[in-house]
This record gives sequence, structure tokens and C-alpha cells, in this order.
Amino acid sequence: MPSLPSLSEDALQTYVAGSRDRWLAELSAFLRIQSISTQSEHAGDVRQGAEYLRDALKRIGAERAEIVPTGGHPLVYAEKMVSPDKPTVLFYGHYDVQPPDPLNEWTTPPFEPTVRNGNLYARGSADDKGQVMLQLNAVEALEKTAGKLPVNLKFIFEGEEETGDANIAKFVPENKDLLKADAVIVCDTELFEPGLPTLCIGLRGMVYTEIEVEGASHDLHSGLYGGVAPNPLQTLSWIIAGLKGRDGKINLPGLYDRVVPPGAAERASWQRLPFDSQKMLSDEIGSPALEGESDLGELERMWARPTLEVHGIAGGYTAPGAKTVIPAKATAKVSLRLVPDQKPDEVMAMLEKRVAELAPKSVRATVRLIHAADPLLLDTNHPAMTKAAEVFAQVWGKETVFVRSGGSIPVVALFHEHLGIPSVMMGFGLPDDNLHAPNEKFNLENFYKGSETIARFLAAFGSAKGK
Repeated sequence: MPSLPSLSEDALQTYVAGSRDRWLAELSAFLRIQSISTQSEHAGDVRQGAEYLRDALKRIGAERAEIVPTGGHPLVYAEKMVSPDKPTVLFYGHYDVQPPDPLNEWTTPPFEPTVRNGNLYARGSADDKGQVMLQLNAVEALEKTAGKLPVNLKFIFEGEEETGDANIAKFVPENKDLLKADAVIVCDTELFEPGLPTLCIGLRGMVYTEIEVEGASHDLHSGLYGGVAPNPLQTLSWIIAGLKGRDGKINLPGLYDRVVPPGAAERASWQRLPFDSQKMLSDEIGSPALEGESDLGELERMWARPTLEVHGIAGGYTAPGAKTVIPAKATAKVSLRLVPDQKPDEVMAMLEKRVAELAPKSVRATVRLIHAADPLLLDTNHPAMTKAAEVFAQVWGKETVFVRSGGSIPVVALFHEHLGIPSVMMGFGLPDDNLHAPNEKFNLENFYKGSETIARFLAAFGSAKGK
């Protein structure tokens, strides 16, 4: 393994090994905070999460670490500046978490971190508190073993990633000078498989909506009015069915016009990945079979094609027993994932037009936008990306692979648009970490090895890039 200037690799590994118990205790304390951003009753817990993170940044020597108020949950901003002649790296992550429901499916309580079989089980362990803390671990370990940091550091952590990034979407363009850097590190992704160093270079965008159908002015008796009164639940079902076919194709005219298919080189690289669709079906999904556009491969369907999904439907009577009511209103949560070069505003307009076409005159149908994000594909030849790939391979002992993600991290597109710098999406989760589901976990070896990897990247980037 090539030596990195001013960094003793043996000393770094020794420091990481000696810090394991303390780092685990610090992460566990962070995970006990129920920072559920989607539930107003946990606003105080979200604030406590921000305070914990601010104090952790101070512990690693950030000379400026502060909570930044927003119109919702606060941001946490910090700096650790070395020299104006050194490059600057901006760290990003989020400290908010998803609700833990359904609670009865957790083996151990979601906010009581528990180690089993080398994994740390807790809500937020992989998404994203564990990956936030390993960034701080990396800074601490590098400074303790190298004596002085080779880069300037900035940190921006948010408490609304799970609710749509509304306030950081305002903060980034309004604070471009404050956030100015040469590269962004985002640890909110995963390895393609255990032990395989993975850099994510593409993200799907998002249009998340609520479709509402209103019929009568109030609920009606189905015996008295059935047969003449509109039923919003049935109408909503027809609308949803009209948006996507059984073949997986989305029925929005013009939707596929902007889709840029992956090139030959990228398709060839996917063929070399250790991907087994049947293993994914049995180990990760658990359904009888896969669905979607059967003329395309699974990776292309997940990474490079737009999708439309229904997340929930509400309306009418659902309690035990019978109530013969025709509901006055029904709603559905519906999202579309977008790929380059689709535009959220254009797709939203297509969806509104199609819903209007599918709705009969007997109802009023509206589509409300909840949040949106642009898709993104990054340049693998940027110096920060190439250096990350080199270091990742050195530490993990295998060649780094480049993948896309079917998910969305809206802030990455913000950094790209407003700061003009690449986001190195170097995450250390695993495909079976149960993000947003019961029994979320984070592999502890990945937690420690990820800390070492980020430390080595900072050393390599600082020594390779001058100003």
C-alpha cells in the first residue's frame, strides 16, 4: 500500500482500534435521541440531536460549531480551518431519523442501541447517524496521528432530510461563500456488497405528491345514494391504475422524452458487478417475483429508469365493523423517481395533466407537490473522485466500483448546482441494513473501517491538491 505523506498508516490503524469502545458509546448516546423529524411531538428531540452533534464537533476541535435556526428543524454548521493555502472539504449528513413503526417488528427497542452479530441495531444507525459520526471519528483520528490536518474542514448537518430538505434547500444558495469548498463528502449511501468499496455516482430525482379526490360535500349513506353519488375512493383507484401499466411503463405522455439511457461503458461496468437478482429477491425483497419493465435489466430499472409508486391511500371507514359510507374525500401519496435529464417541474405538470384527464366530471381532483429533487450523474474523472476511488481500494483491498442509486439525496444536486463542486458519495451501509424499516442496523466493522477510509481520503486529497 503506497504511503500517504505526513500520515503513519500503522499509527492510524492503531488509533482506530484503540478508539472502538469509545466511538461505539458516543454513537449509542446519539442513537438514543429520538430525533424523528416527521412528527411534531419530537421537535424537542430533534433539537437535542442537533445539540449533541454540535457538542461532538466541539470535541474534535471545531473552532466554530453552532446551531443554525431555520423555519423548521435546525441545521448544524461547523468549521475547522487550517490554512487558506490548503484545500477545503465540506462534510454533509443528517441527524434526523424516520419513525420506528411498526414497533412490534423490532427485535429490540429502536432507540436502545443493541449489538448483535457484529451489527449495531437502532433507528438511525445506518441512516444516517452512524455515518455522520464516522466522519467525525475520521477527523479526530487523522489529527491525532498526523499532527496537523492537511485540509480545511466545513460541516453542514441537517435535521430535515427525512422530510424533504426544505430549509437546507434555502440555506445552500443563500450561503455559497460560507459553504465554499473543493469537494463534498456525503456518507449516506452503501457498499454494493459487504467488503466491496463502492462510490455512488448517480442519484434519481424525486417528485413526491399527494393526489386528492373530492366528491360530495359530506359522507353519504351508500344505501340511499349508492348508484348516483361519486365515490372518491373508487375514482382514486381508477386514477392510480391509469398512471402506470402492469408492464411497469408510466402512462404520462412525454415522460420518457428526456430519459438519457446509460452508455455502453456504464452498461458494461454493471455487467461486471457481483449482482444476483434471485439473491436480491430472496434476501432483500422477499416477494414471490420481481416486477417492472421486463425488457430491461434489474440494475437499469432501479438506477436509470423513472418509476411511479403509491405509498399510501386514505379515505372512508377502516375501523372494525361495518359502516356503509360513501366517503366525501380520498387521498393518495404518490411519488415519481426521475433520471437524467428529467426536470421535476415538467414531470409535475405532466402528472397534473394526466390526473385531470383521468378524473370524471363528478369529482374534483387535485395534485399537491410535497417536495422535489433533481436527478444527478457525477463525473468520475474529477480529482476528488479519483482520489477517493484510490484510497477506498487501498483500505479495503479490492478495486472500487462505481454504481448509481435508485434513491434520492436532494442536497447533492443543490451542492452541484450552487457550489459547483462534486459530492463524493462514499457510504458504508449495506443493502440489508433495513433503512426506514424495523431492525435497522449498521455493521460495526464498516463503522470503524469507514472512519479509517475517510481519514485516509482527507490525507490523500490534502497532499495531492494545492491552491
